[in-house]
Amino acid sequence: MSTENEGTAVPPAPSAPPVPVDAPAPSAPAAPEGGAPTTPLPPAPQGAPGPQGQDLPYSGHAPAYASTEPHNPQGHGGSGGPAPDASWPPPPPATPSYADGSGGSNSGWGSSYQQQPQSPKSGRGGLVAAILVAALVAGGLGGGLGYTLAKNNDDNSGSTTVSASTSGGAVKRDAGTVAGVAARALPSTVTIEAESTNGEGGTGTGFVFDTQGHIVTNNHVVADALDGGKLTATFPNGKKYDAEVVGHAQGYDVAVIKLKNPPSDLKPLTLGDSDKVAVGDSTIAIGAPFGLSNTVTTGIISAKNRPVASSDGQGTNASYMSALQTDASINPGNSGGPLLDAQGNVIGINSAIQSTGSGGLGGTSQSGSIGLGFAIPINQAKYVAQQLIKTGKPVYAKIGASVSLEDSGNGAKITEQGAGGASAVESGGPADKAGLKPGDVITKLDDMVIDSGPTLIGEIWTHKPGDKVTITYERGGKSHTVDLTLGSRVGDS
Repeated sequence: MSTENEGTAVPPAPSAPPVPVDAPAPSAPAAPEGGAPTTPLPPAPQGAPGPQGQDLPYSGHAPAYASTEPHNPQGHGGSGGPAPDASWPPPPPATPSYADGSGGSNSGWGSSYQQQPQSPKSGRGGLVAAILVAALVAGGLGGGLGYTLAKNNDDNSGSTTVSASTSGGAVKRDAGTVAGVAARALPSTVTIEAESTNGEGGTGTGFVFDTQGHIVTNNHVVADALDGGKLTATFPNGKKYDAEVVGHAQGYDVAVIKLKNPPSDLKPLTLGDSDKVAVGDSTIAIGAPFGLSNTVTTGIISAKNRPVASSDGQGTNASYMSALQTDASINPGNSGGPLLDAQGNVIGINSAIQSTGSGGLGGTSQSGSIGLGFAIPINQAKYVAQQLIKTGKPVYAKIGASVSLEDSGNGAKITEQGAGGASAVESGGPADKAGLKPGDVITKLDDMVIDSGPTLIGEIWTHKPGDKVTITYERGGKSHTVDLTLGSRVGDS
């Protein structure tokens, strides 16, 4: 599956129309005390004009969502074609506007309604005046009775009147709630701004890995800041720190940066065990979607071991992962942020999304979440981060054979020739020692079904060099199984 890390802008949601308020039913006027006579009201003649009330149609405008500065992170695309342009032109922030207060039959929601006074005319003028006076008398009487009853109740010690409490009490948020997890995790997440020497760049997310100031994020988040660019990390409390790239692994899409002059009170997030994650487990994602820092979204693990291939935007240097899939809302800017479980443990690094808004791979429009987000399992990311901190370079497991990157659906076929004219099967490498040859089609690695070359690469990279795996392959229409020990490759190539 090829994905991208950019998306189309989210359309504005419609504003809710005003809720009509039911007017209380008028009470029948009580007879005044003391037997004071009341004047009976004459019947209103047919055709007498009433109040000129009109229905007020809703005409308010839906609010436009806030957007960020132009963003140009590394895009994701398929292995065999160009990735979408990662330009980032979200709409400017807008304040919800409502209809003005002009009159007329089409006056908008929120406009004032004023009943036009009518000039007294012979005959009907007296009738209108009589109705008005009677209404005022009844209103005054009702008000007086209401005050008297209220006063009597206040004087009565047996009153049943219950006054509303001025306080709902303290709100308790347990550690296992989303609010509790967010409260603990947010102080250890940062919004990363990467800027290249020519001024281009974008926004992503990272999280505290240790007390020395190391921050884990995605490779494509910091790519613009490589080779002399500028990198900053901002915490939710507003404190901003300059940072530098310690190491980056383009193939894994993992990078480690370090804060310059880090604070002494850093609290690393607790790392979970991504191998024990189950489909249906709750997830919490933290990031800066579209530049909106410190955003928290929730969902579940919707799939595991999802093969995902992405690109650096140039059609080369692809990244591969056997990803955790989640329906927690993930958008551009969430990249590099933590994916947490219900206890607040990091189980993955948010990295890519599947989107239908780009018009296909290679499109230029900005895509948003459709409920298919992908995260690098933390067990893999932890190993990569430790290697980057230790040596500054990534270490990849390998079988020592070149495979086709075409998504055939039938397996990973070993090519007839390797990159740059080299042999497809490395002499003396793991595949060579196991007896694999060009033309063989690998269909399984251990118990994982392999449907393509990218799937095989992503699955191999979940292992460490020296791990023993079982390879199932087809040759000449027959299936074979062989064990091999994975080799290693240092650095991106």
